[in-house]
Amino acid sequence: MTKKAIILLSGGLDSVTVLAMAKQQGYSIYALSFDYGQKHNAELASAQRIAQHYQVLEHKVITLGLGSISGSALTDAALTVPITPQEGIPVTYVPARNTIFLSFALGWAEVIDAHDIFIGVNAVDYSGYPDCRPKFIEAFQALANLATKAGVEGHEIKVHAPLINMSKGDIIQQGTQLGVDYAKTVSCYASSPEGFACGKCDACRLRKIGFEQAGIADPTPYIKA
Repeated sequence: MTKKAIILLSGGLDSVTVLAMAKQQGYSIYALSFDYGQKHNAELASAQRIAQHYQVLEHKVITLGLGSISGSALTDAALTVPITPQEGIPVTYVPARNTIFLSFALGWAEVIDAHDIFIGVNAVDYSGYPDCRPKFIEAFQALANLATKAGVEGHEIKVHAPLINMSKGDIIQQGTQLGVDYAKTVSCYASSPEGFACGKCDACRLRKIGFEQAGIADPTPYIKA
């Protein structure tokens, strides 16, 4: 029987690693990306390239208007992406983003009779977002099987977060072993339309740390000063 999995694919480092891991485990891949009003939408072009490279069975890009509720430097033109680390939950947090993304993945899983959803959240080297923590994944897992026809009928839909307790360096080492080309990914919160990274934002800082931890040369294309 074919194992189907839905992968939340942002086009960044973590999501492509999760896709490669699911592929290695023998899943037939359905990729799901979101144009949610993010200013750094070069990541969507990266997601398209990654989906094509891995020959996923289907890649959906769903448009959401999260920018209309504002509240995040990633969607609000009036807010600037910070270039220094912030205390507490940073302004780059997008309210309820992973809850919304996983809800769409859950609905699609029911439609195509998939029993596995993969998300690349990480709670070790991360920005402190509340929807990247193990407790959030556990809570959504419970919701998934309470709120769906599949769950009620005993067909559990499992939410996988295989990177959640890994350092960024460990993630990069894992992906490199699986043949991931990280030069094709976009993590930067303030990337150029062509996908060049600023090298200063929190996402760039964590990415740089990861390549240093892994002992692997950073292939990221940066904007020249």
